[in-house]
Amino acid sequence: MMKVGFEVVHGNSNMIINRSSMHETWDYSNLVSLPPPIPSIQFPIKPSPNENQQNETCDWVDNIAKHLSVNVDEDLPQQTANDDNHNNSLLLLSNNNPSSIHDPNFNPIRKNTFWKTPFDPCTNIDPPSTNNFGLHQIQSNTSNLDHNIIINHNSSSSNNNNNNIHDQGLNLITLLMECAVAISVDNLVDAQRMLLELTQLASPYKASCAERVVAYFAKAMNSRVMNSFLGVCSPLIIDHKSIHSSFHVFNNVSPFIKFAHFTSNQAILEAVNRCQCIHIIDLDIMQGLQWPAFFHILATRFEGPPEVTMTGIGASMDLLVETGKQLSNFARRLGMPLKFHPVVAKFGEIDASMVQIRSCETVAVHWLQHSMYDSTGPDWMTLRLIKELEPRIITLVEQDVNNGGSFLDRFVGSLHYYSTIFDSLGAYLEIDDPNRHNVEHGVLSREINNILGIGGPSRSGEEKFIRQWRNELISRNNWFVQVPMSANSMAQAQLILNMFSPPHGYSLAHVDGTLRLGWKDTSLYTASAWTCNAFS
Repeated sequence: MMKVGFEVVHGNSNMIINRSSMHETWDYSNLVSLPPPIPSIQFPIKPSPNENQQNETCDWVDNIAKHLSVNVDEDLPQQTANDDNHNNSLLLLSNNNPSSIHDPNFNPIRKNTFWKTPFDPCTNIDPPSTNNFGLHQIQSNTSNLDHNIIINHNSSSSNNNNNNIHDQGLNLITLLMECAVAISVDNLVDAQRMLLELTQLASPYKASCAERVVAYFAKAMNSRVMNSFLGVCSPLIIDHKSIHSSFHVFNNVSPFIKFAHFTSNQAILEAVNRCQCIHIIDLDIMQGLQWPAFFHILATRFEGPPEVTMTGIGASMDLLVETGKQLSNFARRLGMPLKFHPVVAKFGEIDASMVQIRSCETVAVHWLQHSMYDSTGPDWMTLRLIKELEPRIITLVEQDVNNGGSFLDRFVGSLHYYSTIFDSLGAYLEIDDPNRHNVEHGVLSREINNILGIGGPSRSGEEKFIRQWRNELISRNNWFVQVPMSANSMAQAQLILNMFSPPHGYSLAHVDGTLRLGWKDTSLYTASAWTCNAFS
């Protein structure tokens, strides 16, 4: 009989990135209180503290952005003089909501309609100066908005006595967009002036979701402007223990992370049914919160528990070892054999031999994507390594936000995305709830910083896909085949949402074999499953 317990099979101490203190001990009591396959999840159900403000911020963003035309060539590859027409094209943001949760053609990269460039020799329009082009365009194209929505920030002093939170939030978002345009055309002086005004007016502790969003976006954009002045791109300091703690809170106060965990678990369970040797590769395991419920179901199978090997990838050996011990202790209580391989590296930068897969093992790869830090390295190398491992099942959960393209593309996409998440948190948690601030500061602010302050191919040299990963997998149909998410996965997701009272606005959709979880009609996370062609 195989010994049940924890065994570090691979751990390279020379690859340690950050040595952090151990994370807190888990409480598994509520995970085993219910029979499989549904683990116990408890959310406090209470009336929404801000029902009148639900979804207001992202609606404002759409209302303002659809009137916005701007120059977008920042962060794009340098082009020749013959390509000036492309360098100075004007972008008109689509009036349609690009992230409808029910749209089968949804892509978080907004579909753009280009106007005729003013540099076209066929026109009689004089080219505007480089320094004021972006601001001129945004101001001229927002002039038709209702005066209660848009006011010029230069005349904001006349409204100092206006205490209406609604108008203040709209004004701040408008000013934030003007600042983004200035940054996109390297008008850093004007951008810095507007950021100073934004940081004085917006606070992450205010009642309005709009002000909280603007405060965090202004912080990220200020970091970008300072780096641009200095000519450097400073990466964020990563405190993995703090990140994991905030991520844990995020998992507790909203359905998004549990949605990712339990829909993926269901897809893996269906793929490894009756397999006796299972090897799970988690591309960014963190605290391993997903796996106790999964182990509980495996251990209670009719044919008995399988032999499980888990490769957990992360950036800190201390945290990986602690996670392995926690999972091992839980598996031991269930009577299930478990081996844990900690690998301190980015998945796309390791060699396939480091994963140590045996011929008898059925391989499952799981990846919950996020923007808190780069967990995988170059995307094309990550994709190639997944292909080499030939997993039976790949579960992928993606944020429906645009992390690629120009700065302005990333700004508009992320502003809409995070405004929606802030609205969802604001509708469920009180203004001064410490958990709300923990999530906004420890998770969302870091993601905004990475997307705006650090991200961009010309700034970081990252080799990242412009499209969503699921679109890349579809395009490589000679390598991978999509596995439709089953009705059982849909049921798992619905059970999670049932823990929240209906007025809170979370929405679930089953579209083209994927599961989408959103707030109101905006898709925020998409779960999909794939297999290698050899198993199709």
